Amino acid sequence: MIKYNRTSFYPIKKKVFTSDIKKLFLNYIIKSNINDNFELKDLSSLNNLRDNSFLILSNSIDIDISNKKVLIITSDNSIYEKFSDYNTLLTNDLSNFYNNLANYIFLHDDSIDFVDNYFTKNDSYISDFAYIDPSVKIGRNCVIGRGVKIDKNSIIKDNVVLKYSIIGSNVIISDNSTIGGTGFGFNFHNRGSKNITPHLGIVYIDNNTYVGSSCTIDRAKVDVTYIGKNGMIDNLIHIAHNVEIGDKVCIAAQSGISGSVKIGSNVTIGGQVGFAGHINIGDNVIIAAKSGVTKNIKSNSTIAGFPAIDIKEWKRKIISERKNGYK
Repeated sequence: MIKYNRTSFYPIKKKVFTSDIKKLFLNYIIKSNINDNFELKDLSSLNNLRDNSFLILSNSIDIDISNKKVLIITSDNSIYEKFSDYNTLLTNDLSNFYNNLANYIFLHDDSIDFVDNYFTKNDSYISDFAYIDPSVKIGRNCVIGRGVKIDKNSIIKDNVVLKYSIIGSNVIISDNSTIGGTGFGFNFHNRGSKNITPHLGIVYIDNNTYVGSSCTIDRAKVDVTYIGKNGMIDNLIHIAHNVEIGDKVCIAAQSGISGSVKIGSNVTIGGQVGFAGHINIGDNVIIAAKSGVTKNIKSNSTIAGFPAIDIKEWKRKIISERKNGYK
């Protein structure tokens, strides 16, 4: 798991202690059990428990939080009872409670009160709170936001937006791409711009990776959207929040990867491939152009079609259909 300091990207807007929660969010709370009083200044996920944080739990799972200062928030009474010996809160609206608490504590660019301080260089706006190695080349009309770190010998071409991101060494990001934008997360039954789920994670692009023109890579909700080393990402690629991509992955133009997809190493993806969310793709997989990937794919597979299946099976299916008059 990539480690980073969240407040380098998302400053604390207002201090909130666990003892304040009931008073601040009374309408959302059914009951609570607060044993310890500590400041909430981070978020946890199931894969990365952090001190002084809150953790949203919607499914019952075994986790060890005995050595962490964590407030568990859930809307499931059985989960509340399971963790009743710890700092736990039962809410009547998990989605809105998370949104309100996150927006109350952290400053981010989907808030009306968001601010950053910039200086200009080569007609680009660069945050005072960004770190850019002196060897990095930055084109014109870029925007580089708070907390962004760009390592040695990377090239950022014209009109690139970089925010909430860590960029490794020898990375190239081509014109008009946006890295670190807000993920597409919201309550399906409560839509609209005011109800966007706060995304307080980052994007991490590892060393020697190439990103083409007009790509969008969304930041994670809590942890990291990760692009591995030596990757090749063509033009017009969309990579959604929480995606994890291994090393030496090649993705051809106009492909779209939905949220929380995990892709192994040495994978080759043809043009205009679409991925359903929350699936796993193994190592050494080849995916033919225009495929629709809807389920987990084992390592060393070659697949095609919609829904994507083994390419030999797909070819037999096409031949059979043509013999029977389908075109």
